[in-house]
Amino acid sequence: MTDRVTSAPAPPRISPLGAGDWGPETLEALEFGRDSLLADALREALAERDRDRLGAILPNGITGLLHHPRLTGRYLAFNGALLTDAALPPRWRELLVLRVAWRTGSQYEWLQHVRMAPRYDLTAEQIEAVARGEGVWEEPEGDLIAAADQLMDHYRVDDATWARLADHLDTRQLIEVPFVVGAYTLLAMAYLSFDLPVDESLRGVDPIVSPEQRSH
Repeated sequence: MTDRVTSAPAPPRISPLGAGDWGPETLEALEFGRDSLLADALREALAERDRDRLGAILPNGITGLLHHPRLTGRYLAFNGALLTDAALPPRWRELLVLRVAWRTGSQYEWLQHVRMAPRYDLTAEQIEAVARGEGVWEEPEGDLIAAADQLMDHYRVDDATWARLADHLDTRQLIEVPFVVGAYTLLAMAYLSFDLPVDESLRGVDPIVSPEQRSH
């Protein structure tokens, strides 16, 4: 009997950028996009211009992008509008993001948002239901999940789903739905294309179900 050989994971195409390689434009990018930095520790480190502390606590999902600081700062500013100045309630946003992460197969995005989900009163059972595209939801949550699917499949929310959403969402919230789906689909495409490594802090997160196991 021969020993089974386990191949090492392939190196990332784009690695997280360590703080030692940051230039002045890197901190400028983070400052420009500071509204997307939700953790108090990140905001404090940025205010103190503490590169080492920022480098230690920023997720790979940001430090991987910092090779292109000008683009990253502007993307973070856009994303910050969906996080800190949003019309959609955070729970509804997270339902959209989780469905995007599942459908795109982005393990990185999935783990990040499974970890965040309890903040928004999403249970393990509900997270699994998002993945399965099933479950009994209060209005309009089931239609938000359906809208995410329709946007990824056909780039348009269908008339019936839109009408039901419009019974519960105001105009600003309706506008945000495709922007949230688009923003996190874009991130998933980047993370998957970069082969971005999972942060050590995410390795202990129970994924509930794994996008890598989804049926295609």
